[in-house]
Amino acid sequence: MQDFIDNLPKLAKDKHNENKKFFAKLKKKPPKNLDYVMQELHDNEFERTDCLQCANCCKTTGPLFTAKDIERISKHFKQKPQQFIDTYLRIDEDNDYVLQSVPCTFLGADNYCSIYEVRPKACREFPHTDRKKFQQISNLTLKNVAICPAAFNIVEEMKKLIK
Repeated sequence: MQDFIDNLPKLAKDKHNENKKFFAKLKKKPPKNLDYVMQELHDNEFERTDCLQCANCCKTTGPLFTAKDIERISKHFKQKPQQFIDTYLRIDEDNDYVLQSVPCTFLGADNYCSIYEVRPKACREFPHTDRKKFQQISNLTLKNVAICPAAFNIVEEMKKLIK
């Protein structure tokens, strides 16, 4: 698994143009059953993939924190939202709250998340491969295939299924 994770950025780069063309075509004319196909591909992949063996998303990127996320997590820590923000977050170039640093502060050495029950929405939904109207997030997916082995595999399967 670690070899695959280590090679993922290069694999994704090698497939980038192919994936970009595929998603451009998908955006223009998405199949009627795309949401169903994506849900099935997502479910099948995550039967095989154990995120605890990887946690590459937590090690290499940070999620956006919504106001609701900040409320929920600060309550979990019994802090005021501003105290949580000051301790863990910063505002990025898009004016979003993100972690001050990666790997994620809440990731343990065992790849378990210390705030899993109250984790941000972006973490709960990652890698977003089961999202409705999947074709609308192709730019995000192009980024995620370089981070998430499951997303990479899902896109490869998708290209075989959808011509």
